[in-house]
Amino acid sequence: MGPQQFDSVDAYVASFATDVREVLESMRCTVLGAAPEAAESISYHMPTYSLGDRPLVFFAGWKTHVALYAVPHFDDEALETEVAPFRAAKDTVKFPVRKPVPYELVGRIVSELVHVRA
Repeated sequence: MGPQQFDSVDAYVASFATDVREVLESMRCTVLGAAPEAAESISYHMPTYSLGDRPLVFFAGWKTHVALYAVPHFDDEALETEVAPFRAAKDTVKFPVRKPVPYELVGRIVSELVHVRA
């Protein structure tokens, strides 16, 4: 059986346990706050935010963490230094659900992605 299909970000978020759901809602608000012109959809079975016809960032919830995807290494060394402890794989940034998520950093990541992809 493949991944569960969702027709909206609301349905995706609602499918998680309360602790993860709360983090996903905050992640969603942070992404949209940093990229208010981004269109929201589901792609690759996860929430996707796009500018025009180009994906900007994806996020996904897991049992113990949430992750941002398609986050390249940044030329801004100060930002990359802050992001580095959360890097889990190429272009993946993971935040444990049981620790405070640095939403301010998430907002800066998304803002930088808007700038880089503009």
